[in-house]
Amino acid sequence: MNQVNALNPTEKRSFRNPLDILILAVANRFGAKSKEVERFLKFALVGAVGALIDFGTVFVLQATILPPANDLNVIIVISIGFIAAVLSNFVWNRLWTYPDSRSRPIRKQLAQFAVINAIGWTIRTLWVKTAYLPLGRFLMPLLLTEIRIFRPGYIPTEHGEAKLGTMAALMIGVVVVMIWNFLANRHWTYNDID
Repeated sequence: MNQVNALNPTEKRSFRNPLDILILAVANRFGAKSKEVERFLKFALVGAVGALIDFGTVFVLQATILPPANDLNVIIVISIGFIAAVLSNFVWNRLWTYPDSRSRPIRKQLAQFAVINAIGWTIRTLWVKTAYLPLGRFLMPLLLTEIRIFRPGYIPTEHGEAKLGTMAALMIGVVVVMIWNFLANRHWTYNDID
């Protein structure tokens, strides 16, 4: 644990929370690879919070000021959600996932993190732009019964299909980009740790 103590006041502080106990219990089962498993689990949890921010932002914006009337609106909405999530993810990864990776200035790490995430954003945006309409058309008939549980009498529209397709494509894109981000950040942004 990286707690500052009286003997070594220059040692970095790490953010600790109740989830650390569970994460360490799981990670310690992996022996020599336990530290990497711990980092991946923390990275995944930070990513899950980022995904909630991302999906919530997309959902609210599509339901209010930027409906998926065209590809540009979809790209703008998913980009805003992505940026909000990336900012959250950077802060929490620096504080919690990689607290021992502070040998570089924060500006340099933020720039590296931004480059990796820009690549992830490009991959995700191209995927969502290509897939949201076909996915929405495919999924709407399959999920219409479930949708009507929450919205009785709901009649599918092109906007409804586009919203559903955006969220479905986004789910797939988030998983793919999470794997890319973890590997790329671990080996470039946070490569100054053991």
